[in-house]
Amino acid sequence: MDKKIYVTLQNGKVFEGYSFGADREAVGELVFTTGMTGYLETLTDPSYYGQIVTQTFPLIGNYGVIPPDFESKKCWISAYIVREKCDAPSNFRSEKPLAQYLKEQGIPAVYGIDTRELTRIVREAGVMNAAVTFKPFTDFSALSSYRIGGAVEATTCAAPSRESAGKGPRVVLYDFGAKYNIERELTKRGCRVTVVPAHFTAEETLALDPDGIMLTNGPGDPADNAAVIENIRKLAGKKPIFGICLGHQLFALAMGGRTRKMKYGHRGANQPVRELQSGRIFITSQNHGYEVVSESVPCGALSYVNANDGTCEGMEYPEADAFTVQFHPEACSGPHDANFLFDRFVATMEKGRRDPHRNR
Repeated sequence: MDKKIYVTLQNGKVFEGYSFGADREAVGELVFTTGMTGYLETLTDPSYYGQIVTQTFPLIGNYGVIPPDFESKKCWISAYIVREKCDAPSNFRSEKPLAQYLKEQGIPAVYGIDTRELTRIVREAGVMNAAVTFKPFTDFSALSSYRIGGAVEATTCAAPSRESAGKGPRVVLYDFGAKYNIERELTKRGCRVTVVPAHFTAEETLALDPDGIMLTNGPGDPADNAAVIENIRKLAGKKPIFGICLGHQLFALAMGGRTRKMKYGHRGANQPVRELQSGRIFITSQNHGYEVVSESVPCGALSYVNANDGTCEGMEYPEADAFTVQFHPEACSGPHDANFLFDRFVATMEKGRRDPHRNR
């Protein structure tokens, strides 16, 4: 029998389960994700840094651990909660069971609790902090004071990478905690990508003379990144810019807008998004706990909204030659409805390459 473990919520609610990950305890921000597949991408998505992730789908681990499907170099979550774990995965690409991977990564994990009830609490009360411990937890001051900080600094790359091969537009990709598939989608289209750390200055970026700039996803409160926001402000209008998730939020802040924390955010691969111009609905993959207050952005136009709650899902900035979206068009795993946005970005850069006076 696995060791008993407790999940204690900030509101005092306690769940008893069993441990199947690393033999250690953790405190974090409790969130849930509704993806039916893609648990490996969830575990390795840097946007989950500092969070205790609950899977709403009841059985997790059935296709094991497949390193080529990872979205970054390691697992970033604070702890992992599932209803039922699979100890005998069945997939020809699997290299090990999920429990082994979590132990190797030092991630505590819990199974055997009612994840439906846990999810319902978060939906009704909102995101809250929680602790995963081997003894009943009593220090609620530690829970109430916990806050995710330094998230982008912890997940960004340490130094710029060499430009990838290709004959297409040159892209500087700002790594704020990027998923691998953003770079893959660009290189698939022939782009020559240079990945740079979050603190890379606007002057350093422009010195590389890119055809476009990619602002990626990442974790934490976007307003915490003052230096990054100032760099983006300097880059606006200089080169075509495409922002995803945190990149979307940071660009809005750079343009004078505001962001705010959502009650429980959007996390999963089934979020419906409506394009305002056409009325078309896209099913999207999302992972965020903050939103852009669209009416606060003086020079931006709302382009997409969430069909469930009406929150901002995309902005257009014609004067700055930029567009941004809250959802994940690279969607790995997830639907590919919005994949065309990468084609749009490439077409914008190609147009700039043909016009030597553009963005100079």
